[in-house]
Amino acid sequence: MKKILVIDDEEWLREMVHMALRQKGYEVVEAGNGADGIEIARKELPDLILCDINMQKVDGYLTLSSLRNESPTAAIPFILMTGLADNAGMRHGMELGADDYLAKPFTTDDLYAAVEARLKKAQAVREEAERKLATLRDNISLMLPHELRTPLNGILAYGEILTEDAPSLKTDDIVEMGRVIHQSGKRLERLIENFLIYAQLEMVAADPQSVSALRIGRTGHAAPLVEKRATAQAALANRSQDLTSELADVAVPMVEEYLGKIVDELTQNAFKFSKAGSPVTVQLSETSNTVILTFSDRGRGFSSEQASRVGAYMQFDRKMHEQQGLGLGLTIAKRLVELHGGSLAIEGQKDVGATIIVKLPQPKPDETAPAD
Repeated sequence: MKKILVIDDEEWLREMVHMALRQKGYEVVEAGNGADGIEIARKELPDLILCDINMQKVDGYLTLSSLRNESPTAAIPFILMTGLADNAGMRHGMELGADDYLAKPFTTDDLYAAVEARLKKAQAVREEAERKLATLRDNISLMLPHELRTPLNGILAYGEILTEDAPSLKTDDIVEMGRVIHQSGKRLERLIENFLIYAQLEMVAADPQSVSALRIGRTGHAAPLVEKRATAQAALANRSQDLTSELADVAVPMVEEYLGKIVDELTQNAFKFSKAGSPVTVQLSETSNTVILTFSDRGRGFSSEQASRVGAYMQFDRKMHEQQGLGLGLTIAKRLVELHGGSLAIEGQKDVGATIIVKLPQPKPDETAPAD
C-alpha cells in the first residue's frame, strides 16, 4: 500500500484529501504545518507528498527545500498545492525540485490524476534504475575478469622469464619485457583508478549535500590545464601532430582534478577510435551562461542508438574492434558533467566521426577564483 503525506494548515482540506485517497486504497498521514510535515516525512518516508504552499512560518517552498536537501527524503515525489498559481511561483517551485502543481480548488479526479501520474513516474524511475543495475552487474561479471587478466598475464609471464632466464637474455629483450610490464601495470592502474572514481561518484550522486559541495569547486583559468592534458594524451597515442586546440582562457565550474579527468578520458577516446593522421580537435569556449568543451575526431563514431546507451562497463562493437578498458571513461566524464549541473551530448555518424560536447553552467562573477 502506497503511503501519502498531506501537509496543509486547513484541516477541512486535509480531511477531504485524506478521505478521497483512502477510498483509492492509499495509506494517508497528515501534518498541519510545514515544520511537522518535515519531521513526519523524515520518520515515515512516504511514497508521495502533497503540500500546500501558503502556510505560516514554514511554507511549502521551505518544506520542499528542506526535504530535497536530505538524502533519505530527496527523491520523494513532491506535489505543491496552491490557490495562487502563477508562472513565477511555479518556476520557483520547479527549481527547488517540485514534481508537479495541483491548483486549488481541485476535484477528486484532478487529485487522483496528479497522484497516480507521480507514483507511476516514480515507479518507472525505480524500474529503470534496477534495469541499469542489472546491466551493470552483467557487464562487470563478463568483462572485468578479462580486463584484469590480460595485463596481469603479461606482467606475470615476463616477470617469470626475467626471474629465471635473465642471464641468457639479450639487453634489447630485457628492455622490451620491461616496457610491456610497465604498460601492463599502467593499464591495471587506470582500470582500478576508474573503478574507484566511478564508485565514488555514485556515492556522491546519492547525497545532495555532497553534490552541492562538489559544485563549489572552480578552475579559474582552464585553458592551460586543458592544453596540458590534451597534449599529454596526444603524446601517449604517438599522435601529437594530429591534435589541434582552440582554447579560450575561461573559468570552469569544476576543480582541476575533475576537469583534467574529463579532458583525459574524452581526448583519449578521440585518439583511440580514430586513425593516425586524422585530426582530433579540442575546443574550449563560452557563451553568456555556458562553458563549452568540445572533442571532435574523424574516426569510428557512434550510431544514435549507441550514443543513447552510454553507461558503465559498456563497450560497443567489441567483437569487431579490439579495445582496452571497461568502456568506463566516457561514463565517468558524463557523470562528472551531470553532477556539476551540465550535460554531455554525442553527435556525428557511425564510421564518419564523433563530436562530444560538454556544457557546464557559467560560473557567477564572484565565483571565478582559481581552485588552487
